[in-house]
Amino acid sequence: MFQLNHVHFSVPERVLLHDIHVQFSPQKVYGLIGHNGSGKSTLLKMLVRQHRPTSGEILLDNKALDEYSSRDYAKQLAYLPQHLPAAASLTAEELVKMGRYAWTGLTGRETAEDRAACKRAFELTHTEKFRHKFVDNLSGGERSRVWLAMCLAQQSRFLLLDEPLAALDIAHQLEVMELVKSLSRQLNLGVIIVIHDINLAARYCDELLALHGGRVLKSGTPDEIMTTEVLRDIYSVNMSIMRHPISGDVMAIP
Repeated sequence: MFQLNHVHFSVPERVLLHDIHVQFSPQKVYGLIGHNGSGKSTLLKMLVRQHRPTSGEILLDNKALDEYSSRDYAKQLAYLPQHLPAAASLTAEELVKMGRYAWTGLTGRETAEDRAACKRAFELTHTEKFRHKFVDNLSGGERSRVWLAMCLAQQSRFLLLDEPLAALDIAHQLEVMELVKSLSRQLNLGVIIVIHDINLAARYCDELLALHGGRVLKSGTPDEIMTTEVLRDIYSVNMSIMRHPISGDVMAIP
């Protein structure tokens, strides 16, 4: 499990994260919510070692992140940034195979295990039909699923997603969130996702972590977070709370 113990992160003249003390476990989907600039993406970047804590510690399985080599850490954690890089004329199959770097190294010598991992990743994301298509020619939803397949081929224990729904229409947003929750259960994955749609977060996440001004304002189940008082503290907007008439999921209406 991930443990963040009293983590602070600052840049010159500004503190971005204050005294973060949380933990993340496998087989759960965690939604990071809050307004823009609240520290959600910064928190993810600390977990993927793009930022180092100014103070405090981050542990994975009671081991400091710096104690992992790059390849060993990639076996523990896969990361999908908010802005996906251009795939530079790569087919989906070529991209997904890149997810095996942590296992094959620079030699790239492919084994039966690598082929099986890629095949399984395509099956789990229902992207087999795109194997020989160029990634950059796919639609937004198709491209998101292929990048997810690359992360799954990595066979890590945690999957970090920074606003994966930002460029998708509602149908593809639902498709990706259904897939993420299903994968968490099937593969015992811990998923940490930055998400702005509070109702999608409440529907698909097991726990929500609300950030405000770089601090953890509140954490808990969707039922604990989705109250008029808590949402007002997070977003400074009054919202009514109701249950979906069919699913029973808690919903917020501004």
